[in-house]
Amino acid sequence: MSGHILPYRGLWPKIHPHAYIADTAAVIGDVEIGPGSSIWFGCVLRGDVNKIRIGAMTNLQDGTIVHGNHDRAGDYRETGGGMATIIGDGVVVGHQAMLHACTLQSGAFVGMSSVVMDQAVVEPRAMVAAGALVTPRKTVQSGQLWGGRPARFMRSLSATEMADIEYQAGHYRKLAQHYLDERAARGV
Repeated sequence: MSGHILPYRGLWPKIHPHAYIADTAAVIGDVEIGPGSSIWFGCVLRGDVNKIRIGAMTNLQDGTIVHGNHDRAGDYRETGGGMATIIGDGVVVGHQAMLHACTLQSGAFVGMSSVVMDQAVVEPRAMVAAGALVTPRKTVQSGQLWGGRPARFMRSLSATEMADIEYQAGHYRKLAQHYLDERAARGV
């Protein structure tokens, strides 16, 4: 583990020992990160107004911001309200994406500099194009590519494109392991 791991209101992030957190990433509050996942340089995961859950073998690439939405009735831990951000297993999130109170199901892909907003869902083997804006309550269905601002259905993905999502998740897992090995060699 590394990065800036900080509590918020007594809640510390729960990070699996086989996850990689880059030195300049910030992980704050009610955040859980699964095994083999990687949080890259400059990422900010703020589990202050609601929880963030990240599964196994998921990568959030450099500069990604993740946040939830608050419950107007009070603290979500007491009311159970607001909107969490839930990210499944084997998800690929490109550089400088913004994820706000949304759900990325296992095997989803979110391109560089895209925004996925409140209560939006990206299903397994679905792809959000680079620079897209997925507006609240939209669902990007499995096998679909959505792009634009606001995002809309563009076309169906090919079998090769869908397989590439799994490849990218595996590639980033290997890359993260190299960084973990380097860190261990430095005795950090």
